Amino acid sequence: MTKVALLKQDGTQAGDVELNDSVFGIEPNTHVLHEAVVMQRASLRQGTHAVKNRSEVRGGGRKPWRQKGTGRARQGSIRSPQWVGGGTVFGPTPRSYSYKLPKKVRRLALKSALSSKVKENNLVVLESIAIDAPKTKEVINMLNALNVDSKALIVTAEKNDTVIRSANNLQSVKVLTVDEINVLDLLSHDKLIILKDAAEKAGEVLA
Repeated sequence: MTKVALLKQDGTQAGDVELNDSVFGIEPNTHVLHEAVVMQRASLRQGTHAVKNRSEVRGGGRKPWRQKGTGRARQGSIRSPQWVGGGTVFGPTPRSYSYKLPKKVRRLALKSALSSKVKENNLVVLESIAIDAPKTKEVINMLNALNVDSKALIVTAEKNDTVIRSANNLQSVKVLTVDEINVLDLLSHDKLIILKDAAEKAGEVLA
């Protein structure tokens, strides 16, 4: 089992916690991590791009000049693709860019992302978070006590509206439940602050 220090909200150590080796102690697979990030970023694309083809541009209903005898090239419409203001050929149309990787690959990517946080000493396991009312200052004080001065991802076992609202004003902090963790958020935040019960739940589910 992977052993990590268990910290309190004020930064003091409350002992050690053992994490599941098959989730937090594997050798990170960089290729799978890359595949997962590309998939997530592709799914975030709106895909609302569009151009007008020949049937959609205005005008061009009349043949510009007769077929023969003018000495010019034959033309059927002033809205053909070769004309300025003509329709676009094979241009982008609205589409979805999302796709899915196999379930086992997605799971391996998550385990690789979590293991990389442990390997790089960027994982902080908290005993609990006690915030009585939504206050940004409470989260700032907690981060200072934990010596976290970079982008941080806070993961709780269940949805905690008080913690979410307390962290909302901090651009460098994001709060997710353990069911919402994903590779893109794990890799785009430098520090992972995970509650003890959330870490145990992740170890059970992903194993």
